[in-house]
Amino acid sequence: MRYEFRIAGAMPDVTVREAFPELESVLVPDQTLLFGRVTDEAHLYGLLSRFQALGLHVVELRQLPEQDPADRPRSRTPGG
Repeated sequence: MRYEFRIAGAMPDVTVREAFPELESVLVPDQTLLFGRVTDEAHLYGLLSRFQALGLHVVELRQLPEQDPADRPRSRTPGG
């Protein structure tokens, strides 16, 4: 299962990598989006506990559709 967590405020990239190494992050205005694979319900509740322990406010949580690796966007080089 893939999930997206919308967190209030901007989290520094180093904090995200240290606290949530299994998730990717994107900064948007006034929020941080964390997303990635959640293996099971225990993992989900563990992530929520980490958010709470760090004093982070989860604004929204949603399950994402599964993504086929062939459908992932490929990086583009400038001018390409």
